[in-house]
Amino acid sequence: MMNGAQAVLESLKKEGVDVVFGYPGGAVLTLYDAVYKMKFPHILTRHEQGAIHAADGYARATGKVGVVFATSGPGATNLITGIATACTDSVPLVCITGQVANPYIGKDSFQEADIFGITTPITKHNYLVKDVRELPRVLKEAFFIANTGRKGPVVIDVAKDVFDAKIDYEYPEKVNLRGYSGVYDGNETEIAAAVEAVQKAERPLIFAGGGIISSDTAAEVQKLAKKLGVPVTSTLLGLGAVPADTDGFLGFAGMHGSYAANMAIQKCDLLLCIGMRFSDRVTGRVDGFAPKAKIIHFELDRAEINKNVTADLKVLGDLRWTLPRFNKKLSATKEKFAEKFKGWKADVLKMHAEHPFSYVENGEAIKPGALIRKVSELSDKDTIAVTDVGQHQMWAAQFFDVYKPRHFLTSGGQGTMGYGLPAAMGAKVGAPDSKVVLFTGDGSIMMNCQEFATIADNDIDVKVVIVHNCILGMVGQWQRLFYNHHYSQSELKGKTDFVKLAEAMGLKGYRLTKKEELDTVLPQIMAEKGPALIDVLIPEEEDVLPMVPGGKRLDQMVLGGSKK
Repeated sequence: MMNGAQAVLESLKKEGVDVVFGYPGGAVLTLYDAVYKMKFPHILTRHEQGAIHAADGYARATGKVGVVFATSGPGATNLITGIATACTDSVPLVCITGQVANPYIGKDSFQEADIFGITTPITKHNYLVKDVRELPRVLKEAFFIANTGRKGPVVIDVAKDVFDAKIDYEYPEKVNLRGYSGVYDGNETEIAAAVEAVQKAERPLIFAGGGIISSDTAAEVQKLAKKLGVPVTSTLLGLGAVPADTDGFLGFAGMHGSYAANMAIQKCDLLLCIGMRFSDRVTGRVDGFAPKAKIIHFELDRAEINKNVTADLKVLGDLRWTLPRFNKKLSATKEKFAEKFKGWKADVLKMHAEHPFSYVENGEAIKPGALIRKVSELSDKDTIAVTDVGQHQMWAAQFFDVYKPRHFLTSGGQGTMGYGLPAAMGAKVGAPDSKVVLFTGDGSIMMNCQEFATIADNDIDVKVVIVHNCILGMVGQWQRLFYNHHYSQSELKGKTDFVKLAEAMGLKGYRLTKKEELDTVLPQIMAEKGPALIDVLIPEEEDVLPMVPGGKRLDQMVLGGSKK
């Protein structure tokens, strides 16, 4: 016999969980007592939002399910932003929250919130457990649901007295869910139609999405790109699906994507869209997206088919099922695709060479493109780059070379400021042998800066690069371009000293102000062991370009200057 809290931890062990991120409170004290007694690996963050973003970063970096604990009421509601972030980006999490004891549920009791109702729209599934006998089954189901099909967060809300109740513990070996098997096999006929479309095409383009990363099918996409010999672009979350130095890779596409990627989308006659959902930040004006192309959508989630962009052909199913069969059928044709598409690829690469991501030098000022390019050069191919949200996020996507899946972590769909620091922490915990560097802004970093204490206290080696321009960068950019330079509540010209902030929490802090320091100082800092904050001052009025303004087509992008 054991109590419910012990049953939870035993279940986590059986699921292979090697660390939990969390924050204790009244409703989960019995659970935390079990953590103490069983010496279960746990990292105490300084805020519940830090805990869930850390679990998210851990999950994205490792491919495992991230696990987070929080107490009832405000503890649980502090997870909401992180749950929504993970849901939109299809990240597998299991969130175990405490609830008031059974007799007090529904009575507006102290620290009571209906977390089951609150999280229903932003989870893949959720539970309210009132009977200890349900715990093993619910936990088994939760991990299965979170990490199969289109992955996502699952919330398990547990009444306080359930943690104390005794149970004759037995963990289920199998999951039996009516209407959900977690298996998404495809249709051979759809694959055959896709192969026929490739055979008829003259200007195909591969568009790689985050589903490739989530399904661990990057090797199949790389095989496809090599077989066809065509250009490849990606979404923001698809970065790493093909290495940055792949011949034909154009960088990411969309609002701040590369010129060649966006123009190739507009000029191609076949668009192979793999594991992506056609976000508005990717498509620009939908009725002008890929106007010459037959669109083939490889997708796991039926709900995404024809939701934002109408596909001419769908290949529905798990990419682990569809892509190997697609590659096999293409090989069986014996056609020399690379030779056939050689001219098209050369034309696109010529565009890419003529219009690369660039920046204009300006005296001694440090330009963000130069900064991030230098950090990229100082990093090895196994370095994991994490970003917060804003201008620095786009500059990181433009100038940091990503060579492997799960090595570029960012909040894509929600655009969650404050994601970066705890996510970088979680990534390093999950992948301790990889270097981890965070690109953040002086706006984003303040949203979860308390996690510097977590990083310092646990000696989590993350290099934090603050792209410091004294303004909410992307907000300011839009205010410059579309609101007559009215910087309404976006300027950050306060007295915060980030170096002192880092030092106060136990980290080393550095500040760079001149571009020569990118060569003289930055390499030394990046080579040091241990966490550090690097506050880098850049010009305030620096725009992320190229840019596709809202409501415009991808080929109506505003270009930037050239590096001088």
